[in-house]
Amino acid sequence: MTALICLDHDFKNDESIGLFEVIDFRPIFLILGLLLSTLAVMMVIPAIADIVVGNPDWQVFAVASGVTLFIGVSLSLTSQAGGASLSVRQAFILTTMSWIVLTAFAALPFAFSQLNLSFTDAFFEAMSGITTTGSTIIVDLDTAPPGLLLWRSLLQWLGGIGIIVMALAVMPLLRVGGMQLFRMESSDLSEKALPRAAQVAAAITAIYVVLTMIWAALLWLVGMSGFDAVVHAMTTIATGGFSNYNASVGHFDSAAIDVIVTVGMVIGSLPFLLYLMVLQGKPGNLFCDSQVQLFLTILVAIIVVIAGWLWLENGEEPLYALRLAAFNVVSIMTGTGYATAEFDKWGSFAIPIFFFIMFIGGCAGSTTCGIKIFRFQILYAAARMQLYNLAQPHGIYIPYYNHRPIPEEVIGSVMSFFFVFFATYIGLAIMLGLLGLDFITSVSAAASAISNVGPGLGSIVGPEGNYATLPTTAKWILSMGMLLGRLELFTVMVLFTRSFWRA
Repeated sequence: MTALICLDHDFKNDESIGLFEVIDFRPIFLILGLLLSTLAVMMVIPAIADIVVGNPDWQVFAVASGVTLFIGVSLSLTSQAGGASLSVRQAFILTTMSWIVLTAFAALPFAFSQLNLSFTDAFFEAMSGITTTGSTIIVDLDTAPPGLLLWRSLLQWLGGIGIIVMALAVMPLLRVGGMQLFRMESSDLSEKALPRAAQVAAAITAIYVVLTMIWAALLWLVGMSGFDAVVHAMTTIATGGFSNYNASVGHFDSAAIDVIVTVGMVIGSLPFLLYLMVLQGKPGNLFCDSQVQLFLTILVAIIVVIAGWLWLENGEEPLYALRLAAFNVVSIMTGTGYATAEFDKWGSFAIPIFFFIMFIGGCAGSTTCGIKIFRFQILYAAARMQLYNLAQPHGIYIPYYNHRPIPEEVIGSVMSFFFVFFATYIGLAIMLGLLGLDFITSVSAAASAISNVGPGLGSIVGPEGNYATLPTTAKWILSMGMLLGRLELFTVMVLFTRSFWRA
């Protein structure tokens, strides 16, 4: 199954031949078929949950699983002749296509469940899940069927491990937004510790599963039901933020649960590759990593500032203020999206802080989204080098990251990422504004989507709000924003450039 891509219809001009590229889609469809088959198998889990409680939605999951499995297996079987090797161009196509197609099939249970969601709402919910954003259009989570609640969390859990593997194996190869900086580190580890990159991915997946099991056990021990513990453990380690309740984690009103979830969100925000190195007897690599150090420093500093504000200005008890600040700051900065309070009502000082930390994110190679810490480090190193060059034009200054020189290509890639990120964010906010949304809703919803955070600010999309009341067009715009943010912008945008399809 080979596709001929044509971007110029002027066949009379011989030079137009250069605008044709024969792309073999068989490897893409083969991998896509395997991913759909995996998704179909995962649909069986919420079906079982509904059967246990006697909810008729198990039939929806069974049919959706059958349809997804049939298409997945068909794609795999009809595309085997193409092999599984991918060129860089095919990898770009596969990355974007896989997230869109998986979202479309993951939306089927939402669309045909007893919630009776429109396809727009179902697609939005599925995209929010698989990109680990955490925005929801389900109005009453407290009474939602257990199968759907479990499905939402499974999507975030799968999206979390998916983005880790992508950050290790795909993004450095595609040189997206400076991620090529981590290509050497990944290669070094696979050569010295494990024979192949596939084994590195398998080892990290095992770590991801074990951490999820540990957090589920901890949450169960401090008072959550078994079902709630499993669901929240998956969305905590995945830094996704889907909860079973309208009040999110605030529903439990438990200091122990808040602490466990807070630590879990931090664990999910650190590079999983370093966890593997810790297990290999190199614990120093985790805490000596400059990205980890800066992330934790920023996190602690903001928590102390917000806790101090809640104590001195809002009159909260010091320990309670620290608990509120730690949980909600970690949740928003890491893009998890849980909430235990309406932080958008904490006053004029706290609101802009929460707005700006939406963009930060965690570390590269983690489950978090946003800009990510290493890009701020590279931007700072480049700016400092520029200042030195201005002060002493004849000097030679080299920017460093983690005690290694930063290649010029990486600096240019990161600076381009910053420009495109904020240009896209502004475009999303303007489009939402054109639909009639107020300023706070437009700018915070756009920030939440492109940074994959979940809650925004204001009464509509704030921590206690819901995206269900937004116009249909706004939901599609935000779905597009979630996809762009999750796939680091360039991975999607490159497909719309003329040069990408040239031979």
